[in-house]
Amino acid sequence: MPDAAELRRRVLAAWTDSPARFREDANAEEDLARGGYRDRLLVELAQNAADAAARAGVPGHLRLELAGTTLRAANTGAPLDDDGVQALASLRASAKRGADATVGRFGVGFSAVLPVCDAPAVLSTDRSVRFSADDTRAAVAQLPALTDELARRDGAVPVLRLPFDVDGAPPPGFATEVVLPLRPGTTDQVRAALAGLAAEVLLALPALQRLDVVLDGATRTLGSSPGATTVLTDGDRTTTWRVHRRTGELPAELLADRPVEERGRRGYVVTWALPVDGDTPVPLPGRQVLHAPTPSDEPLSLPARLIVPFPLGPDRRHVAPGPVTDALVAVAADGYTELLAALPPHPVLLQLVPRPGLAAAELDAALGRAVLDRLGTAAWLPPADPEESALRPDRAVALDDPTEDRVAALVGVLPGLLPAGWSRRTDAAVLRALGVRRAGLADVVEAVRGVQRPPSWWAALYLALERADRDEVAALPVPLADGRTAHGPAGVLLADETLPAARLAPLGLRIADPAAAAGGAHRVLERLGARPATAAAVLADPGVRAAVESSLDRADDGEDVEPLADAVLALVAAAGPAPGELDWLAELALPDDDGGWAPAGELVRPGSPLADVLTPGALGVLDPEFAAEQDADALRAVGVLDGFAVLSADDPDDLDVDRVDEWVDAVLDRLPADAPPPVWPPLTAVRDLELVRDWDRALPLLAASPAAARADVDLGGTAVPGYLRWWLRTSPVLHGRRPDRLRHPEAVELQGLYEAAPEVPADVLELLRPWRTVAEVLADVDDALDLLGRLGDPARTVTPGVLRTVYAQLAGALDGLDVDAPARVRVAPAAVTDDAVVLDAPWLQPLVDQPVVPAGGAPRAVADLLDLPLASELVGRARVTSRAARTVPWAEVPGAGLAAARLGVPELAGSVAVHPALTVTGGRTVSWWPGEPDAVDGSPAALGRALAWRATAWPLRQALAEAFGHPQRATELAAEDAVT
Repeated sequence: MPDAAELRRRVLAAWTDSPARFREDANAEEDLARGGYRDRLLVELAQNAADAAARAGVPGHLRLELAGTTLRAANTGAPLDDDGVQALASLRASAKRGADATVGRFGVGFSAVLPVCDAPAVLSTDRSVRFSADDTRAAVAQLPALTDELARRDGAVPVLRLPFDVDGAPPPGFATEVVLPLRPGTTDQVRAALAGLAAEVLLALPALQRLDVVLDGATRTLGSSPGATTVLTDGDRTTTWRVHRRTGELPAELLADRPVEERGRRGYVVTWALPVDGDTPVPLPGRQVLHAPTPSDEPLSLPARLIVPFPLGPDRRHVAPGPVTDALVAVAADGYTELLAALPPHPVLLQLVPRPGLAAAELDAALGRAVLDRLGTAAWLPPADPEESALRPDRAVALDDPTEDRVAALVGVLPGLLPAGWSRRTDAAVLRALGVRRAGLADVVEAVRGVQRPPSWWAALYLALERADRDEVAALPVPLADGRTAHGPAGVLLADETLPAARLAPLGLRIADPAAAAGGAHRVLERLGARPATAAAVLADPGVRAAVESSLDRADDGEDVEPLADAVLALVAAAGPAPGELDWLAELALPDDDGGWAPAGELVRPGSPLADVLTPGALGVLDPEFAAEQDADALRAVGVLDGFAVLSADDPDDLDVDRVDEWVDAVLDRLPADAPPPVWPPLTAVRDLELVRDWDRALPLLAASPAAARADVDLGGTAVPGYLRWWLRTSPVLHGRRPDRLRHPEAVELQGLYEAAPEVPADVLELLRPWRTVAEVLADVDDALDLLGRLGDPARTVTPGVLRTVYAQLAGALDGLDVDAPARVRVAPAAVTDDAVVLDAPWLQPLVDQPVVPAGGAPRAVADLLDLPLASELVGRARVTSRAARTVPWAEVPGAGLAAARLGVPELAGSVAVHPALTVTGGRTVSWWPGEPDAVDGSPAALGRALAWRATAWPLRQALAEAFGHPQRATELAAEDAVT
């Protein structure tokens, strides 16, 4: 074997003969250093140590020590020999050819030292050798043929092609030591890599069982005890891994198209490693990478460590596609399936199943498909039934919304049922990918149909389904006490010990077997529609309702239905429903006082308050003897009347009550003209109002009606009187008077216009609601027209405060309607006239001869409503005709400061002309006239009016007059309030 000098001579001769060879070697080494073997220094050193141990057949031990700026890697095992030296100095000419037990294969892994070192040395017991960029550069510089190439590369040369002999030996106990003087600037990088080196690196290197990391004098030991259960140590910390290995040989024909160096390496070891906590697998977090066998850039989505000697591409980072890769994928999928099947059953295993659609790359997708194919047909899923063996996924059943109780109850009913922890919805996609059939609650119900089980089994099943969706389990069978089976809990009665069986037997009701409803099972059955066999539950049974609804026909056919009536009334007495709560009870046939039969809802209880207020004979009367034997509350509950009957409907067309169409028209009149058709809320009405003969006693009964009957109706935000209030207000129920033509006894505003309502109880007064304010009257057009007529009635009076604005309010309420003008209008609280004028400007009042109608701020609308002229139309274009004695600024008028304060301004603006006697066109004398300047007769009242009008503060005119006339008061302004 040639020595180092001879190896150098041969390489230099080759470079001299072919400078392109030099360039190829330099480029290849640079590609390896910067590409496939970048950041793999420690892994490659560990791999070499493992290979050395494997060749020597001894447990591998590697010691990595950073001493200053030098990294030393000492390992046990086979020492460096001549073949090794030649392999180090060659590209892709490994000395490990044919050695299947080794990890390295191509003789290029040592190039991983180049990113951090320019002068690596390998000291061994047999041979020691070093490499040097500087020495290689010096040797190349002596070759004229490479001068240009060296210059072009700025002196960069391949480091690992020229070996140099070196003196030295590895530390005691080790066979080889790699010495790496670190390039400046790389020490921190190496330090960080050493600190981050994890014990998991040993999983891919079973021949390496110990790895010491020495930093700053402190030693951290990583250890491995290889086997099916591998324990990794990192100082005091240990992790346990389940390791599964498959070994074998690839067919020679698969390697025919592989590089020559690979064709002799047919053997393979495929390793899966998964951390465990006791017996529980711990899926690796995050995205994994393939180890082939050292880390690659191939991403894997399976949460386990995969170590496979896949063929790698030239970049040493990715797997090369081809038949070898396909064969190893199949082996890896088989091994993964065997690993999962060998692990103790735990739901976490489902997290190890490939997620459909989550493949990280092409290799990962192929591996995932292969694993799913095998897991789908392998028997590895645990059965819920301990009598069953391991299940194949395509023969397993996962329960929707599983609980331990549900699964336990269904063992033996659903073959292939998985345990609850294996059926969670979070794993639904995985189970579906495996081919596991899901069983919903509908499937469960179908499965238990026809199953013969003791009642206690059914009770356990009901409890297990307590929180199930009611619709999905509504058809659960229920064993009955008489041996029959109900096809669903709805309508089944749960026996109540307080109700004698004799009371139920004649009704032919379905009662659940008490053992099937024991414990909390009755609660589940109730939620599904079963009812306790209390009086209320029996009363609600459809059979009872059917008997009630057919009782009158049966009575007409001659059947004696009195026992049925007695039984139903007894049930009602015990159940205590409110009157009208079960409206179908009103159809119960009861005897009347004429010896016939009538529905309970059309009979009046004899001696009741209602019987005393209705017209005799208007409604039938319950047979007195029968009534005396029954509970009065029960009679009321079935509809027998001792008070007014209340009806409910969702639409007024369904209310069979007096004058309902008139009420609907009145309601619609209250809505805006452009409002859409109303959406009616639930309606409640009182019937038989037209049958009353004694209103003094009837009104207190109606005032005690249910709140819904007395309430107003809300139609799209507009509140309108409900039927009962409207009917009573528009009917002569108060001593022959309509309440909507009376005022509340305490209403001051409407005194003189409406008579006070007679004295009645407060609740009756609240129900009838006689008028309190003008605004209430104006809410309805008919009531507004009635008020318009009352204002023209000379026999009535009105308060000054109402008179000021009432015509303006009427004009707004009747706007847009064709209203006949009244024959007389009110011009004073106690005065009406058929000849009046509407005052549209306060200074015109002295110029008109007719009485003035207060316009309330809306003179034109009031004039249109009353068909009267405006004052301005009668006066025409009047102007001031007198001469002013003086014109002064408003600010100089005595009292101006106080007036400005009243107006809230710093100073009065404009001017005022003072006339000794202020006259206007036609020789009429007035006290003030607006303009520029304002004209006044000098009186405080005139000054107050003029300034208030100028400042648009007319309501302050009296206060301003007091300011100008200080200290006297301009009391005449008070009289003007009535018309302006």
